[in-house]
Amino acid sequence: MTKKQRYEAILSYFRKEMPEADTELEFGSIFQLLVAVVLSAQCTDKRINQVTPELFRQYPDAKAMAKAEVDEVLEYIKSVSYPNAKAEHLVKMARMLVERHNGEVPADMNQLLDLPGVGRKTANVIQSVAFGKSTMAVDTHVFRVSHRLGLVSAKADNPLKVEQELVKNIPVEDIPRAHHWLLLHGRYVCTARRPHCERCGLNGVCPSATHAASHAANLSSSGDGSGSQPA
Repeated sequence: MTKKQRYEAILSYFRKEMPEADTELEFGSIFQLLVAVVLSAQCTDKRINQVTPELFRQYPDAKAMAKAEVDEVLEYIKSVSYPNAKAEHLVKMARMLVERHNGEVPADMNQLLDLPGVGRKTANVIQSVAFGKSTMAVDTHVFRVSHRLGLVSAKADNPLKVEQELVKNIPVEDIPRAHHWLLLHGRYVCTARRPHCERCGLNGVCPSATHAASHAANLSSSGDGSGSQPA
């Protein structure tokens, strides 16, 4: 199977199985989306959705959060990963939005990257989800699944290289959803510790699944006797 055929098969599967894929973060504005994405770094969306309702009630927009002190914001996000750094980033980010953008989140990539706590992945999520741009955010799920499915080469050894390969091969109209397709597949099926190949609809085109099946068959035929799937 060529790379083009693999992309076509995988994208066709996701279009059918997840036609309306979107972020699982809960938010009521672009500013709140930005806050949620910043908080979600190395933390689950489930945890963020437990934290943000009270945070957003207290600080619904950038102008409200810009008036807060770091320790005040910290009280609402203590249960997320790296709360001290994130609280500082959120307050500084809100103040910069007020000072430079009248409290509004900019759509420009460079302006997003200037904001405290905002890296390329976060900026790509905002551009895609909030502004409908064809950008590909690469988190740990997207990075892992892209490699396992054979969508990117071994040379794509960092998020930027993975992003570039995916954008090069995925049709522009599919890119915004493709981030969520790969992320959700990694979150619920192709998980980090153990991929659930037994309930994956991509076994026929996934090189990792083929390798795992072949390895299991070799163990069985060699008299290993365990018949177990590798982790």
